[in-house]
Amino acid sequence: MLSSARRTKDQRADVIVVGSGLAGLSAAHRIAEAGLSVAVLEASGRPGGRMVTDQVDGFLLDRSGRLLTTGSMELTRHAGLSSLVLRPFSAGVLVRSGGRSRRMPELRSTRGALTTVRALAHAARAPRSDALDQARLTAALNRLAGTPTGRTLARPERSAAEALSSRGLPARTVDGFLRPLLAALLGDPELTTSSHCADLALRGYARGRLCLPAGGASALPDLLAAALPPDTVCTGVRAVSAATTSVTTADHGVLGCRAVVVATDARSASELLPGLRVPDFHPATVLHHTAEAAPTEEPALFLDADRRGPVSHTAVVSATDPSRTPPGRPLITSTVLGPVSAEPIGVLDKAARRQLAELYGTCTEDWELIGAHHDPEAVPAMPAPHDFQRPVRLLSGLYVCGDHRDTSSVEGALISGRRAADALLGDFGLAAAPSAPAAAAA
Repeated sequence: MLSSARRTKDQRADVIVVGSGLAGLSAAHRIAEAGLSVAVLEASGRPGGRMVTDQVDGFLLDRSGRLLTTGSMELTRHAGLSSLVLRPFSAGVLVRSGGRSRRMPELRSTRGALTTVRALAHAARAPRSDALDQARLTAALNRLAGTPTGRTLARPERSAAEALSSRGLPARTVDGFLRPLLAALLGDPELTTSSHCADLALRGYARGRLCLPAGGASALPDLLAAALPPDTVCTGVRAVSAATTSVTTADHGVLGCRAVVVATDARSASELLPGLRVPDFHPATVLHHTAEAAPTEEPALFLDADRRGPVSHTAVVSATDPSRTPPGRPLITSTVLGPVSAEPIGVLDKAARRQLAELYGTCTEDWELIGAHHDPEAVPAMPAPHDFQRPVRLLSGLYVCGDHRDTSSVEGALISGRRAADALLGDFGLAAAPSAPAAAAA
């Protein structure tokens, strides 16, 4: 990895990729596999885009609160991520609803009948209404898990909030579980997201288990960057304009090539490519606390359906991935979504501590805030109607990719990079390696 564009100037690359987030690195990996030389330009000092992990006093603190699932085909089948280790949360989630906490059952198997029986057995000690609600929910999610992508996308499209109210599930199930779960998965607390995107997110939840990448979110871009030829990623190089055969940089002049892929965030892409649409965004803030003792040793994800505070979801991530903390020090990570996330960190921290005290059933006054990160453009909005495959080929030799071109997710970024690479390789008359269908992997 370089800190300048010396290699790019001295040894002209076939393709320049602007941006080293997941989309750019995914595109670069696929292009390099086809035998073309690639230079990836990154304005900051390290690759990753939003998938960055900060090191603070021995703690690994993610800037993003995005959740992954073990059922993601893009994560498990991408050649550049073959050594990625996923640390799953415990089965299901713990939900605070109606003033009490309860565990929703594991919803992984597509064998609906068997899983429904297990759900009923799991809920046997709960009130009868709870047991029936969980069985209905399990059956509904298992049906969704087994539904092909085409049929899922053929449903009438509306907002996720509107769709939830028309699925025939009890209001207490919708409000007490599905709404907070979708808010966490989509980064959208008001559920204005397309119902198609929501269905695919729920299907991913039903097919796998929520998880974290071992070693922090930066493990993904680090692995992708390491899988590229040496010195492919050039850090500290800021692009100011892009054309079909060159990229103009702020401090390194004009870099020539045969094709350019713009793989930055949506706003930066619009500055490099005037006329490109900039979507709305969902903001988020991630808070990291440590304490003398962990509030729980269980690797569980907690959701607050009661909305008693600003936190959407929280977990003792050190219980899920011990590599993120010094020995004997717990790490509690909480994510705040929506407009409230823009409040001053001190205000958010105070309100979050009160809420976390209820969720974890412990005193949080002596917890130490060791990190916080606010991103006003954390998640590109995906309202209905949502185009799952916005064009990535602008001209022969000029391409654009990112989660703003597919779905606003880790999988969407990887898929978008793959689509841009395939379009480029097609224009070059080169065949790309076979891969999973884009929509199915979303």
